[in-house]
Amino acid sequence: MKTIKSILVISLLLLGTSAFAQSKKDRKIMADAQKAKTTLLETSPGLERFFDESAGYVIFPNVGKGGFIIGGASGNGVVYENGNAVGMADLKKLNIGLQAGGQAIIEVIFFETDVDLQRFKTEKFQFAAETSAVALKSGIAFEAKYKDGVAVFALPKAGLMADASVGGQKFKYKAF
Repeated sequence: MKTIKSILVISLLLLGTSAFAQSKKDRKIMADAQKAKTTLLETSPGLERFFDESAGYVIFPNVGKGGFIIGGASGNGVVYENGNAVGMADLKKLNIGLQAGGQAIIEVIFFETDVDLQRFKTEKFQFAAETSAVALKSGIAFEAKYKDGVAVFALPKAGLMADASVGGQKFKYKAF
């Protein structure tokens, strides 16, 4: 009986501490992601149906990208499943082609089904060269559709970049 109580207490302690295991950096990214979601919905209210109906999504509130012929991008984000934060994500992008400048963007990736979300979470997910984000403008999200179970939207925050390049994005997922 004493052993069972000890195991129960240890289990509760581990469960309790893992729920609050986010670092200070993660909490900052989570706060930024909430602000980014608000900004996305204000800019393009049509995204509401994606937030409501998708199996999950990841918001990268601060993606920095830049380049001159060879370019790259990097950002950290929050992964949501059924509207609840379940982990953190890391985005890396490398591309080559006609490009010049630098830009900060908000990027959100919606997953149509649980299978698509699981593929992202098991790190078997990366974008091919032909996948591109829809640049958000007023009303554009109403006509947007999923492609291969994924819909990607980008909202420029600052900077200017001319880009006609090919490359890919790679992601890492870390559960809470």
